Amino acid sequence: MELLKNKLSMTLVRIISFHLAKQLDALISAQAKNAHSSPILPLDQDAFCSKISDQLETLELKQRAEFIADEIYQALPKDLTLRYQVIRGMLHTRTHANQKVSQQSDENGLCGWAMMCLGPIVAKYGLSDFDKSLCLLKDMTAYFSCEFDIRPFIIKDQNKALSIISSWVNEKDYHVRRLVSEGTRPRLPWAMKIPALIQDPSPMVPLLTMLRDDNEEYVRRSVANHLNDIAKDHPELVASIAHEWLNDKGIEADKTKRINRFKLVKHACRTLIKQGHTQTLNAFGIKPAKIALESLKVLDNKVELGKDLYFELTLGSTSNVKQSLIIDYILHHKKANGTLIPKIFKWKSIDIDASQTIRIEKKHSFKLITTRKYYPGEHAISVRINGEDYGYTEFDLVSSI
Repeated sequence: MELLKNKLSMTLVRIISFHLAKQLDALISAQAKNAHSSPILPLDQDAFCSKISDQLETLELKQRAEFIADEIYQALPKDLTLRYQVIRGMLHTRTHANQKVSQQSDENGLCGWAMMCLGPIVAKYGLSDFDKSLCLLKDMTAYFSCEFDIRPFIIKDQNKALSIISSWVNEKDYHVRRLVSEGTRPRLPWAMKIPALIQDPSPMVPLLTMLRDDNEEYVRRSVANHLNDIAKDHPELVASIAHEWLNDKGIEADKTKRINRFKLVKHACRTLIKQGHTQTLNAFGIKPAKIALESLKVLDNKVELGKDLYFELTLGSTSNVKQSLIIDYILHHKKANGTLIPKIFKWKSIDIDASQTIRIEKKHSFKLITTRKYYPGEHAISVRINGEDYGYTEFDLVSSI
């Protein structure tokens, strides 16, 4: 599998240099008639590519993007308006909003991975002019999402940035509408956090509300992920939003909206559901289970590292009506210091009839993986049903049997 860093290759750098040189030459020609204009130098493409080539191989993806961005910036006009004119001229041909732009940069312009080298120029060197910079990022996001690049503006002056970004919720281009929710996520993966929105996410709730029934799944998914971010610091707020959005009388007559809204809210609450957050479960009509745990047992008390743990759960309903159960299991992994740490895994959602007894089986792999280190010794398993924990059965993880 190709390494992601190789998406920013010397082949792409040469395409970037071609369009950069082309736009600088056009600007030089246009300014030749103005004797008082600041001098703009043409680009020596060979020297530009050679300098980048000398270091590119030693750099990882993000380092490559920042390095190439800085080299492009050095060649651009120092005047911000002219700088953005050149960057706009380098973009791939796009005739209308929502047009599917090729992800391959070519002779027609830059898009896709190349945008990782243009967005940081705006984010790093454009903070002096919020209006022009955010407008450019808004236009660039269709070519490759600029969710990372609007964040420095929010961190520098949240009120000013959000006053501009909030006007994008009704843009025709769904890429821009998604940028409203994705770029403002307080804990966006791989990006700088936004401390003020982690502490107080309330400024974003009205904007997320406006986007919750967007026609594009791409946008609605982003809204859900944003709410999931908020849930990590403000679970009660997200649980309250879930109640409100799921009980919205305005969508009762629209089946498609109801289905989409439910899907969004469920995805938004996935962390809280997994944690068994009672208020959130109530929003989905999930009440504390009326059950009796008959047994939770592992089929072999010794599990070999690299093999599978097999276990089964038997429980009976103590209710006189049918009830819905969300069943997860918790593995209590041994740490290096000998203590056990719980990790929740999704299992299944089922309906159980009045007075019914059910038995379900499951296997869990202890296959060696790079993202988790296993330590031989005593482990345990328990289950979480509708937010409440049941049972606790120990077993030994051994290096070999």
